[in-house]
Amino acid sequence: MIAVGALLHVKQFSRSPFEIAVALVVPVVQATLAVYLFRAGGAPDRLLEAAVGAGLMGVWSTVLFGSGGAIQNQRWQGTLEMIMLAPRSPALVLLPVTLATGITGTYAMLATLAWGRLLYGIPLDFAHPVAFPVAVAGCVAGLGMFGLLLASSFVLLRHANALANMLEYPIWLVSGMLVPVTALPGWTGPVAAVLPTTWGARAVHEAAAGGPVWPALGVCLAISLACLAAGWVLMTYVEHRARVAATLALA
Repeated sequence: MIAVGALLHVKQFSRSPFEIAVALVVPVVQATLAVYLFRAGGAPDRLLEAAVGAGLMGVWSTVLFGSGGAIQNQRWQGTLEMIMLAPRSPALVLLPVTLATGITGTYAMLATLAWGRLLYGIPLDFAHPVAFPVAVAGCVAGLGMFGLLLASSFVLLRHANALANMLEYPIWLVSGMLVPVTALPGWTGPVAAVLPTTWGARAVHEAAAGGPVWPALGVCLAISLACLAAGWVLMTYVEHRARVAATLALA
């Protein structure tokens, strides 16, 4: 059911003019900015790291806005009531939506790597060429599970889109997607340590530049599973509250 649901929502995202425009433009802009940032900083040997970091930023943006708007989109499409009436847990029905956002976001990774290779001649010499796609897939799966927690919490907020806008850049910055966590102020360390985005980004960077991939990927998936459990409980609470108050269809 999860596989079929994820495939359905990936097809749906691929036919959305907004999603297509964002997927085409944002990764290219982020990759260009990252390359010039690293060149200006006197680190041309780290351009592959810049391209990978820009790709991770694109994946995170897709998951954040897709998961944050998952409930609202279903409400606008008139399918929210059918989802809640399905003989399955609402969290299990919405999990494919959040996974689909991560799968769609992998295009950002592919686009930034292709853009960097074709336009800037960045050699795609991955230190662990076999582990790299595995790390990306694990990171995407982890972000999909994290997305369920975002979806279930955002539905309680009146201005969820504004919160999503506010979270986009701070999260990718503190997660070390483009700038190493060690270069940030010390107080950001504990915050970064509890985010699955931090460990997923670390696993992908280690696979690209060289380093222990599997410990970071394992921590990413462990934290993501904890987020999945929390999102499951919160989604059940949200559903119960909406049924009691008869506010399910209200924007």
